[in-house]
Amino acid sequence: MRYIVHEDPVGRAESNYIAQADLAPFDLDGKIEQLCLLPEEDGTYAVACIPFMTYGLALGDRVRLSPAARVVDVAQPSGHRVLRTLLRPSPDAERLGRSIGLIKDSIKESGLLSEWLGEQFVALDIPPGTDVSPLFALLQREVDEAGAFWEWADAMPFSTTRS
Repeated sequence: MRYIVHEDPVGRAESNYIAQADLAPFDLDGKIEQLCLLPEEDGTYAVACIPFMTYGLALGDRVRLSPAARVVDVAQPSGHRVLRTLLRPSPDAERLGRSIGLIKDSIKESGLLSEWLGEQFVALDIPPGTDVSPLFALLQREVDEAGAFWEWADAMPFSTTRS
């Protein structure tokens, strides 16, 4: 089993709760994402990280857990979306470094929250009504010039079973 862990979740608090999301329903067999959550008074938990690989979840979504601390469903969506980007390894380390720097600068300029998994994979929190066109232009250039890949995490709904 391989665990995908959030080293520095954007919603880190003194009383975070860690739960797991099985990634097998998303064709990522043998992988589990550990999600950082905040307990809510009604027994649900608010997602306090930006999911790297779990589809259908976003920052602030309220989820329900099984007794084994697995996410079983979304009780209330937050309206946020997750934009994930994977930069391809490059023999030109200088170019890759420039790309990472430009993406980090664009994220900072747009005021978005992000979490990185290594140096080439970033998950971005997109609050409702956010204009991401400048960031999209940059990402499209990375796709065209360097074979980067991006996707919306809500391209598939959250599920605990394969469809």
